[in-house]
Amino acid sequence: MKFILKPAREGGADEKKAGEGKAQQDKLAIDAEGNLSPYNPITQVTEKEKALKEQEHIPQNLYDVQRVLEERVGLNHSFDLVMREMVFGGKRVGIFYCNGFVKDTVLTDIITRLSYAGEEAVEHHTLEAFFAELIPHIQVKKYAKMSEIVGQVLMGGSGFFIEGESEAIAVDAKTYPVRSIGEPDLERVVRGSRDGFAETLLQNVTLVRRRIRDERLKLEISQIGKRTKTDICVAYISDIANSDLVQEIKDRMKQVQIDGLPLGEKQLEEAIVNKGWNPYPMVRYSERPDVVSAHLLEGHVCVFVDTSPSVMILPTTFFHHVQHAEEYRQTPFIGTYLRWVRFAGILMSIFLLPLWYLIVAHPELKPAGLEFLGPQKEGHLPLLTQFLLADIGIDLMRMAAVHTPSPLATAMGLVAAILVGDIAVKTGLFINEVILYLALASIGMFATPSYELGLANRIVRLGLLVITAIFGVPGMVIGSTVWLIFLASRKSYKAPYMWPFLPFNAKSFFSIIMRKPVLASKTRLSITKPIDGTRQPE
Repeated sequence: MKFILKPAREGGADEKKAGEGKAQQDKLAIDAEGNLSPYNPITQVTEKEKALKEQEHIPQNLYDVQRVLEERVGLNHSFDLVMREMVFGGKRVGIFYCNGFVKDTVLTDIITRLSYAGEEAVEHHTLEAFFAELIPHIQVKKYAKMSEIVGQVLMGGSGFFIEGESEAIAVDAKTYPVRSIGEPDLERVVRGSRDGFAETLLQNVTLVRRRIRDERLKLEISQIGKRTKTDICVAYISDIANSDLVQEIKDRMKQVQIDGLPLGEKQLEEAIVNKGWNPYPMVRYSERPDVVSAHLLEGHVCVFVDTSPSVMILPTTFFHHVQHAEEYRQTPFIGTYLRWVRFAGILMSIFLLPLWYLIVAHPELKPAGLEFLGPQKEGHLPLLTQFLLADIGIDLMRMAAVHTPSPLATAMGLVAAILVGDIAVKTGLFINEVILYLALASIGMFATPSYELGLANRIVRLGLLVITAIFGVPGMVIGSTVWLIFLASRKSYKAPYMWPFLPFNAKSFFSIIMRKPVLASKTRLSITKPIDGTRQPE
């Protein structure tokens, strides 16, 4: 008897093929951004493991605590996470800590003290006895949720889980890797303090607290970032800073939904300041405690971000970015002179090249006595091309200087100046005047106190140069007008960006262009709408 099994084999093959296809489809399941989907077998966990990951109550059994920590933070998988079980007074205690953060000398002292605890000391009200009597440390707190105690450990603390207790104790015995305090490279002064912010939040706020010993100085801390849980501190003086401004900044921070802030204050700025493609900085950064303290006394709000040496100052205007601490370290007369020279350098970095190009392209615009302006000989490349190539070359040299090791920086400068610049002029690619005026404009950019403002002004200069080359005088006038209107229409937390120039405020504008003596500044600038506007009480 013959049995024909071919159809059955075909059906089985089809089912097998369909099953393999479905398995392959599940294996390659990705979302719109290219990440593995929740249904991918690689990311699937059992119901028990998922429950342990999301468990909030603290188990009373140390074995169960260890299982929760294994699923939640990777205990016994991550080498730097340690669970040390010991017995104190007849009670088993699990000490959970991150090996890189814990301050071993302090934790050893705590363990030594606990080793002398007798059974009668912890027989009744065990948790309270450990909390109030046995742990000799100044920063100790009880937590009833697993997420809270784990969060404290990941921030550097040590968690104490006691057998039979549904709460845990966190001890803030941590130490962070930190560099020593030094003067900021971007805000150097000839005479003045040499301390600057580092990457540790507590150290930074302490430098400010040292300068402002006011009981009304508030330092409110919060966390942003689902994964990084970055510490953010909002600093302000409660009876000076406008309460609406403070609340608006805190509200915007609460609305930030992001996985983390590994790049610190810059990512936070983009999250809370809606600036789009605006190249101009809407907040001011400072690495100097004295500068931050001065702005707090003016009614500004300062935002500290852990792991970042720069502090955000809000709100800020265009003229906040053109002031420097050196002006206040000299006499009022010298400070005013330095400010005017800096203003001239900033204007030169924007308008010098477009104006020179305009005069060269239209000789009839040369003022009397300045007939010598203009190239003495023609180059092989058009003037506009020379300016654009040389400007991009300056940017390349600046970036190369940043990435060049210090011992080689001098050699790189010689290569750029002699081999590139001098030979380019001698071969006729560039003319001397182009190099001269571009160097002057670059000096003005480097004299700008705010690095971000200097880069934005460079973009504006290139735009004005191109539009002037295309449209001549109308292009220069219209481009400058559009630039000014654009800045005047910007706002930093409801503060006009070009204040006190637009809208015009004579008294405040005088304070901007003149470095007034300390005793002559009797009121605070109105841009922050301070609650207490007087600087010197009667």
